[in-house]
Amino acid sequence: MTEPYDNGNVFAKILRGELPAERLYEDDQTLVIMDIMPRGDGHCLVIPKTAARNILDVEPTSLSAVMATTQHMARAVMKAFGADGVTIQQFNEPAGGQVVFHLHVHVIPRFDGVAMKPHTGTMEDAGVLKVNADKIRAALG
Repeated sequence: MTEPYDNGNVFAKILRGELPAERLYEDDQTLVIMDIMPRGDGHCLVIPKTAARNILDVEPTSLSAVMATTQHMARAVMKAFGADGVTIQQFNEPAGGQVVFHLHVHVIPRFDGVAMKPHTGTMEDAGVLKVNADKIRAALG
C-alpha cells in the first residue's frame, strides 16, 4: 500500500504557483517543466495537474493525458536538440527510485555514445535551463 498524497510536495507547489519553474508546455491536464537537476541537456518533466502520488494511484484518464504529453515532448526534445533517441523514465515509491511523490515522467534527449549525467543533486544554472527551454519551446512551435 502506498502512502497518501502529500499536497506539500515540490510539484504541487509549482502547480499552485508557489515555486518557480521553467515551464515548457501546459494543457488542461498536464504541465511540462525543465528538470532543475538534469541528467542531460533538454531533460524535462511531465506532471499531471491532478493530485497523484505515482502510477499506482493515478486515475487512468490522467495517466493517459500524461502519456500523450510525454509523447509530444519526446518528439519536441528530439527535434530541439537533434537527438539520436530519447529516454523516458518514471519511478514509483522509494524502492523504485521515486524521490518526489507526485507522478512525473522524465523525458531526456539522448545521443549516440553519450552517457547520461549522474544524478548528483546539483542544480543547473538558471540561464542554461532557460536556453534549453527556449530550444524546446521553439520546437513545439
